[in-house]
Amino acid sequence: MTLPLTARRVVLAARPSGIPQPEHFRLEDAPVPVPEPGQFLVRNEFLSVEPAMRGWVNATANYAAAVGLGEVMRSFAAGRVVASRHPLYQAGDAVMGMLGWQEYALSDGQGIRRKIREHDLPLSLSLGVLGINGVTAWFSFKELARAMPGDTVVVSTAAGGVGSAVGQIAKLAGCRTVGIAGGPAKCEQCLSEFGYDAALDYKASDFEQRLAQACPAGVDVYHDNTSGSISDAVMRLLNKNARVVVCGTASVANWDDWPQGPRVERHLLNKSASMHGFLIWDYEHRYEEAVARLAGWVRQGQLKYREDIVEGIARAPGSIADLYAGSNMGKRLIRLHGAP
Repeated sequence: MTLPLTARRVVLAARPSGIPQPEHFRLEDAPVPVPEPGQFLVRNEFLSVEPAMRGWVNATANYAAAVGLGEVMRSFAAGRVVASRHPLYQAGDAVMGMLGWQEYALSDGQGIRRKIREHDLPLSLSLGVLGINGVTAWFSFKELARAMPGDTVVVSTAAGGVGSAVGQIAKLAGCRTVGIAGGPAKCEQCLSEFGYDAALDYKASDFEQRLAQACPAGVDVYHDNTSGSISDAVMRLLNKNARVVVCGTASVANWDDWPQGPRVERHLLNKSASMHGFLIWDYEHRYEEAVARLAGWVRQGQLKYREDIVEGIARAPGSIADLYAGSNMGKRLIRLHGAP
């Protein structure tokens, strides 16, 4: 394969406060690097867009160091090795890792999450249901939700990459599932594609009343991807010994200054309930365990997924804002090079 002399990449041009907008990024051309000993070159085919990317570019303290100004935007990507001087990676290997918003990425292996072995399944799934989204869903539910058959499990952003997988895993565990999503189309998707027992539009004026009706026996597990007013409504319905898994805070635009809201401590105390934060990095050493289970379900048709794929790296700068605006219908991915 003849490599181009230059390729495009997206760098952080300005530090946002809150949700990053297109003007916070810059699209530029850069020389395609040549691997030195111990390095290999990846031709990215798909770039991922995650809600967590908002935290990666803001100045507010986060679990990961902020992307520096002028640096390639941090992101997961999937592609194939096209040149290698590394003993563990050969041309043609499919890989996924923190390869950034760029068409070509040079690596020494440290940013690679895994070699992709599920060659019978689309490469793009390594960034979604077989990637950080599905693995997050599996471990957050398996390790923290501690659900039992018959439990009522409520999931916010229920049509999203993580939420849709959580809902289906909960159904496979024998639970009753209630999804919360934005708008009638996503609620219908929760019911028809992801098998939720009930789906509620948080934008509806009678949302809290409908939530109570959908959970007549209360809530045993709440998988929280939003925080904010949605979570305030669910908290009031928690049962004795309920478990709340905090996986995202998408509804909070800015954590600096610290936002004030309802105090849940007394309610958790009275219900003997627990609230536990989840970070995927705590389960990195068990990644393959989750992928093996998830891939089996996908092959058997027991785990459905929806991808929302846009074309070309030029779509990257506005993609995080699109995600928070709810314009995606499924896992948002950016396809490069016209890959099939």
